[in-house]
Amino acid sequence: MSDLEAIERAAAEWGARYGELGQQAASNLKRWMSGQVPLAEKDILKRLLREERQELLFDSFWQVLPFGTGGRRGRVGYGSNRLNPATVAMTVQGHCNYLLRSANFVDKPSVVVACDVRVFQDATGDLAFLGEDHPLLGVSSRSLGRLACEIYAGNGFRVYFPAPAEEMAVLATPELSFLIVCLGALGGINLSASHNPPDDNGTKIYDSFGSQPVSPDDQALIDVMNDVTEIRRIPFDEALGEGLILEVPRSTHEQYLKTYADLFEGIHEPDSDIPIVYTPLCGCGMTTVGELLERFGFPLQVPPQEREPDGSFAVIPFRAPNPEVPQATAPARSFADGVGSGIVLSSDPDADRIGVEVKVGDGSWVHLDGNQIATILAYFLMIDSEGPQRRGLIIETLVTTKALGAIVNRAGSSWIVDDLLVGFKYVAHVLRNLEEKGHYGEIRCRPDDLVLAAEESHGLSMVSGIRDKDAAGGAIFLAALYQKLSSKGQTLLDYYASILEEVGGYDCLNRSIMLRGSQGVMQRDSIMEQLRKDPPTRLAGREVEKIVDYWDEERFGSFTSESDRLPRNVLQVFTAGLVVTIRPSGTEPKLKIYCQLLPEAAPKDLRGMDLLDALRVETVRAASSVYGDLLSRLDTRLSEAALELPDIIDIEQKVSFDQKTVPQLLDRYAAEETPEIDSVLDWLREETAAMTPGADPLPALCGSIRRLCAQWIENGQVNESRVQSLLQWARN
Repeated sequence: MSDLEAIERAAAEWGARYGELGQQAASNLKRWMSGQVPLAEKDILKRLLREERQELLFDSFWQVLPFGTGGRRGRVGYGSNRLNPATVAMTVQGHCNYLLRSANFVDKPSVVVACDVRVFQDATGDLAFLGEDHPLLGVSSRSLGRLACEIYAGNGFRVYFPAPAEEMAVLATPELSFLIVCLGALGGINLSASHNPPDDNGTKIYDSFGSQPVSPDDQALIDVMNDVTEIRRIPFDEALGEGLILEVPRSTHEQYLKTYADLFEGIHEPDSDIPIVYTPLCGCGMTTVGELLERFGFPLQVPPQEREPDGSFAVIPFRAPNPEVPQATAPARSFADGVGSGIVLSSDPDADRIGVEVKVGDGSWVHLDGNQIATILAYFLMIDSEGPQRRGLIIETLVTTKALGAIVNRAGSSWIVDDLLVGFKYVAHVLRNLEEKGHYGEIRCRPDDLVLAAEESHGLSMVSGIRDKDAAGGAIFLAALYQKLSSKGQTLLDYYASILEEVGGYDCLNRSIMLRGSQGVMQRDSIMEQLRKDPPTRLAGREVEKIVDYWDEERFGSFTSESDRLPRNVLQVFTAGLVVTIRPSGTEPKLKIYCQLLPEAAPKDLRGMDLLDALRVETVRAASSVYGDLLSRLDTRLSEAALELPDIIDIEQKVSFDQKTVPQLLDRYAAEETPEIDSVLDWLREETAAMTPGADPLPALCGSIRRLCAQWIENGQVNESRVQSLLQWARN
């Protein structure tokens, strides 16, 4: 069968099965096989055709990898719907074309290229059938960064790149933002997939303001990228020799560090007897967060295995280098126990998100979410008598805790922007308006009046000259506050509880419905469509008072572009004391749920940890209820045990756990002979391996196993003594 015949056969199958999407996949495949797409690896595509990997081929071509919040991000692989040298090259060439057409073009234009630590090793095994020598194995953020440098240079740009002569060097996202402005560059790009799984990579595009473009500018950029037909490129060594690729000056790094030195001056004298544990989660955070903590004199302790860059993230549980995932810092917490620290700070691979774990009185660890971190910092910065007591501007998105507004009101003489769409580029847009127009809406202040910008997904900014989130600022102030509290025998959790006692009982909990592939995208979009056509009258056991649809053009204005439509795909459901926000991810088959409990629904007679516990019980109940309600729109139901599985696990795996794993596990414990715990765990590990590709799945099962054992005992299905060893394992 010829290549053309194989393509036509695939097209017929896809058309019959997927309709228009199938036709689109066939069209994209033909284009890639025709030689029109540079770096397309046609020989590999021919192998996929010959071996009839139809499902993989379809998913690789049914769309062009979408341009989300600030760039393209997705799984590494072959095809238009994958991140690979071809899709990166077209993205970079499109950026070049866009800049060259810009009215802001200057003589000797420059850009900055950054990269993080990622290296593609096919942890999921999706491409294992290709053997161990196919071209994508070993492709890294660094190698893609070199490719980007070649293309920018080929288009006449001077390119600043970290340590160009070295095999490995990194540059964090926030420092990239700072450098663009510092060097007077027209823009920049980061080769990074932020906190995504190790098989992902991506591109983040930045403008001359050091921010990611908003609508309609991002749509203009996307349109130019879609028209790319030719790649202009100079070999890296040649461009380096001609002075087109330049090393990022060390002086600019010192200026970046100085911005935080100025911000932190006089706040706290670090105590050498109270250690601070920080983990970059194998990313590039030691160049920013780690270096700043050390320079300021904090007694920094870093888990040795997580200190050095490792793009496989092999030592991170689930290979999930994400501060939002509590399990990701389990090794660092054990390390902290060993060095006598009661705090673990963390950052994701490109060092823009921050995580915090707090050790409490009984020796256990508590994970603080992004809303709690933002609340603690806002209170310390504005109200605490031992803090700087700043007055100024707080910026947050529409899904970030409203406790920040209560803090601003108590502080007085300050402003808050609290209705932004999700994405830190909208924070930067506020700062840009303040700089260029002197106001944002009715707020008139200077960008330097910024006290804190925050989003619920662990993103923070305290410096107006850095137009993206940065883990560094939050880490410094949290380390200082932790030491201040430790000297009084208090924890950050105690501090947070006292804040809520003062400003009101707010609590937030976020969940994600993880789906898979093109089918998952359609399911995600189907839920949003159903919610609009048949809106709920009750949600989480509460009567719905109103629903706000950000696609409502009468209320929020006409769409300025297609790129404006995507981030406005948001529904907010208001009930008595509870606000639920639902939005699809812009780049993944994922539906996000944000539940926020307001003070009017909080218990009035509780204080301290009792208040926190009561609030969290209610938000967990509400979030689980909403999660189940949305799944029911896909005719899918999950047990309470399956709902306990972390949301990094997709719905198909959760359903399989319910329908296959749970009955088999019950059979083992209902048998006459009690099974050995080691044999049960070995079986569970093998049975659920697909949940966390390339990583041990057992830590993901603990909550579900505890729930199952309790149910079995309560229902009389299993005697408590028979599951004692399993329960003990799950509790530990």
